[in-house]
Amino acid sequence: MPLVFTTMDSVVTTETVVTLTASAATEARSLLEKEVDGATKGFRVFVEPGGCSGMQYGMVFDEKRDSDFCSVFSGVPVFVDPISADYLRGTVVDFSHALTGGGFKISNPKARQSCGCGKSFET
Repeated sequence: MPLVFTTMDSVVTTETVVTLTASAATEARSLLEKEVDGATKGFRVFVEPGGCSGMQYGMVFDEKRDSDFCSVFSGVPVFVDPISADYLRGTVVDFSHALTGGGFKISNPKARQSCGCGKSFET
C-alpha cells in the first residue's frame, strides 16, 4: 500500500514499485554524479509500447513528476509513473559489469514472456 503524505506545496506518494539491487544503485549513483543537474534527478524506470514482445522497458535520469511513485535505494531516488507501475510492481533492477550480457537487467514477475534481449516483455 502506498504511503501518501502532503508537504506545503505537493502530495508525495511513496511506494516501492521497483527495487534496485546494491550493484544497480551503485551504478546509477555513479552515472547520476556525471549528469548535468544530477543532484536534482532520479532513476526513472518505465514501460512503453514496442519491442518484439509488445511492451518495452526504459530507464532514464529524470526529474520527479507530481504523480510518480518514489522510493530510494542507497541514496538513489527511483521514480515510476502510475501507468508503468501497473506493469512493474515487484520488479527488481540489477547491474552486472560482465563483458558479455553486462548492464542493467530487469526481472519482472508480471512478465509472462520476455524476448531474448531482455528489453521487451508481454503481460
